[in-house]
Amino acid sequence: MDPRLRPFRSVLYIPGCKPRALDKARSLAVDAIIFDLEDAVSADEKDNARETLKEALAQGGYDPRVKIVRINGLDTDWGQADAEAVMQMDADVVLLPKVSSADDIDALAAITGDKPIWAMMETPRGMLNAAEIAAHPLLTGMVMGTNDLAKELQVRYRPDRMPLMTGLGLCLLAAKAEGVVIIDGVYNAFKDEEGLAAECEQGRDMGFDGKTLIHPAQIEIANKAFAPTPEEIELARRQIEAFEKVQAEGQGVAVVDGRIVENLHVETAREILAKAAMIESVLGF
Repeated sequence: MDPRLRPFRSVLYIPGCKPRALDKARSLAVDAIIFDLEDAVSADEKDNARETLKEALAQGGYDPRVKIVRINGLDTDWGQADAEAVMQMDADVVLLPKVSSADDIDALAAITGDKPIWAMMETPRGMLNAAEIAAHPLLTGMVMGTNDLAKELQVRYRPDRMPLMTGLGLCLLAAKAEGVVIIDGVYNAFKDEEGLAAECEQGRDMGFDGKTLIHPAQIEIANKAFAPTPEEIELARRQIEAFEKVQAEGQGVAVVDGRIVENLHVETAREILAKAAMIESVLGF
């Protein structure tokens, strides 16, 4: 499905080792879930986490949410077993951490076959190779790992995220060029609603499809920020109506609210309405 139409407003990390959290996730108003076998699971729980997650997914109840499993890197002691286990799980996507090149995607695909792959973009080399990663035929999504990227770049935290803008921009360009989903990084201060809202608005303005979240308390803010607003929906309808009217009169340009409306604006308007319809009819939250 076109990533511009399928909503990915909110993408919540859930530890794959915690049955209570896995159960609660079935009732959360999120567009997608990243079931985490990597950072959220300690070394001595890795094997148990695979089995716990496999059982939870087999029980079902997560639809219509997209089910994404983040495995450990293939260069770790657990990555190979994780990748093999995902093939036995009811998962839609496998998410590979610290992707640095398309070769990393090839290595995973050698285990997971034709299952769709998402890439964690969180290293300087990954930023430089974003275009080739996004172009991989099995790659359908990218997730910004802004905490790891900030660590690797040795940057200072700034609310405007200016030190990360080069990396964010490179990945956005790559994702949009190839038509794959791209999700913004997490906001660490989960009790800071104002800060989260501001960062969501920034990400939406930049072109991200949604936000990765670390706590259910962040869901409502992300859903609102990355959904079409009532004003955008109303304007989209008026733009389409005005453009269709001038087309019927043999013209190619309309004017709405003192602004030119051409075919490209109408395409965007139709995408807005389609996404709004998807949120209402398929997700229902």
